[in-house]
Amino acid sequence: MFILEITRKEIKQAIEENIISQEQGDKLWKLWDERQINEPKFQLSHLAYYFGALLVISAMGWFMNNTWNQFGGMGIFSIAVLYAVCFTGIGKMLWEKKGLRVAAGLLIVMAVCMTPLAIFGLERALGWWPHSEPGNYRSFYHWIRGGWCFIEVGTIASACIALRFFSFPLLTAPLYIILYFLSMDITPLLFGVEHNWVITRWVSLFFGLTMIVISMLVDYRCQRKIYQGDYAFWGYLFGTLAFWSGLTFLDSNNEWSRIAYCLINLGLLVLGILLRRKVFLVFGTIGVNGYIGHLAYRVFNDSVWFPFILSFVGIGIIYLGVIYNKKQDKIQAFLRGRVPEKIRRFLPE
Repeated sequence: MFILEITRKEIKQAIEENIISQEQGDKLWKLWDERQINEPKFQLSHLAYYFGALLVISAMGWFMNNTWNQFGGMGIFSIAVLYAVCFTGIGKMLWEKKGLRVAAGLLIVMAVCMTPLAIFGLERALGWWPHSEPGNYRSFYHWIRGGWCFIEVGTIASACIALRFFSFPLLTAPLYIILYFLSMDITPLLFGVEHNWVITRWVSLFFGLTMIVISMLVDYRCQRKIYQGDYAFWGYLFGTLAFWSGLTFLDSNNEWSRIAYCLINLGLLVLGILLRRKVFLVFGTIGVNGYIGHLAYRVFNDSVWFPFILSFVGIGIIYLGVIYNKKQDKIQAFLRGRVPEKIRRFLPE
């Protein structure tokens, strides 16, 4: 896929060479000019917006210290709700103002990110924990606990409501991050065990696979302009992370299971080409490289020829990358032709 930047100069040149008429040129320029206005561009002010939002989210989340316990459950709940109401109110006022939609959207994201803290405070005040009391709020970002599940479900609901009223793709970030957390924290709730890593890995694997499928459906709607913006990026990222982590940390008791692991990662590389998503290429490459490392240190540890063979394989892969760069359209068309029609229609054009 190539992205072309059309300027007034190119339009004028096309008119002078009688490729298009003056009227067509004016209409085309008007269409592209309106699209450029509606599409957000990154500016220096955006850096300040994102940096400020990150500081607030960090302060009320990752860097929260234990002294906040002195406020009590209702105190924490009240502070979080006050923050969320203020952020939402200001964000709503800025949403329709020209050039301030990014700032407004980030304020809404900040409001959504207050939800975990608000629910934590309410649960602490009322003693309503779905499993066992999980500890201090700061541990929410560090430790797997069944007691966090109400927090995660509430935050997911909050993000979905925000997306209903504000079309801002970054709102999917807290949604999918919390879904990733839920994929780990739901295991103790469902199976009644706090640290069964085998079950946790399997749950993470299937949860991640589900997130990838959902992201494909969202991506399909984005490609057809039903949703304006990339609402699938964070779903692909955390879905792939959950799936790949669960797969990677499963116990591999024999060489066949390790070969299967390598083939699945090769499948991720193919999926990355079909969907045009680099996240699959990154995780697939790491997985295949991990299997090659296993061969180097375990299977062919005493072979003097293995480093030479591996070097030639590496050079061959670089060569294949060069070939793919030259013929990527034909390769993508070839792969798409092997995909069943019912699935192919969900792939990006």
